[in-house]
Amino acid sequence: MNIIPVVFCFDDNWALAAGVCLTSLLANAKEDTFYDIFILHAANATFPRDGNLEKLGFAFDNFKLTYRSVGSEFEGGFEIRGITNSTYFRLLIPEMIPEYDKIMYHDVDVIFQDDLSSIFLDTDMNGFYVAGVVSPGGLSEHVREKRRKLGLDWKDYVLAGNIIINAKMMREDGVVDMFKKEVATSQYEHQDMDILNIVCKGKIKKLPPVFCGTVEIFRLAANMEAQSLYDLTELVKVIDKGIVHYNGVKPWIGWCSNFDIWWEYYRESVFFDAKFYFDFYISKANEVNSIGELKLLKLMLRRIARRCNLIK
Repeated sequence: MNIIPVVFCFDDNWALAAGVCLTSLLANAKEDTFYDIFILHAANATFPRDGNLEKLGFAFDNFKLTYRSVGSEFEGGFEIRGITNSTYFRLLIPEMIPEYDKIMYHDVDVIFQDDLSSIFLDTDMNGFYVAGVVSPGGLSEHVREKRRKLGLDWKDYVLAGNIIINAKMMREDGVVDMFKKEVATSQYEHQDMDILNIVCKGKIKKLPPVFCGTVEIFRLAANMEAQSLYDLTELVKVIDKGIVHYNGVKPWIGWCSNFDIWWEYYRESVFFDAKFYFDFYISKANEVNSIGELKLLKLMLRRIARRCNLIK
């Protein structure tokens, strides 16, 4: 049996997304994979007490669920773009999960399409604090310049939504204290992601793009676009097996790339609510019917432009 420790951090607003995310994780597990799942949350979160996520036990028995409160940690942390301070909780993982030396972290706005045991067990973290997928944002010059101003090489800057953590090495080197200092004194545009890359600079391992399929990475994979970040043989795996990361518009809120994948898992999950499902689709159909073709085209172009500006 392969026991894989996985951590998620979120607040009450993300409870539904977490349920669907965990459904996809457990549904794609191999027979010999067991996920030891930890959820870090603020002291005032209600989902540890409402028991909703425990419904997963009706469908799966290949996991254990543990809640851990971070108390009031990062309460005054810098917030931007509507992203709350719970995004910083991942920086506490080495201290909050002392029973493991190597741990996997994932955002909950993701869908898993494959078992995670191979990439977790095969990734040698010796000498590295963290492992992640290089951000595709650096393919644009204005993002490269932002990373240069942070003193970082854009080709080494990794996404923070899906990472593997060398918790033992971080504890030994006092890295969590460095994280806390940055949160307390800085206001970075990309919050914990900037902090993770700044503090861990020089000790970051690169993972293949299948481990964090953002909207832009899926676009590159669909077009088999040659670029300087990802090997095309690795990129092709993203379509069928890649972790789907909804780093822009969320599928339970609006139309977005790969929205159908999220809704497929939602429909099959123990959290399915027929009213929520049909209300969403009816409302979106009404949106399309209420505007003309020209307005719809303009709206689509604006969304594409906005999404390009949001690429991290």
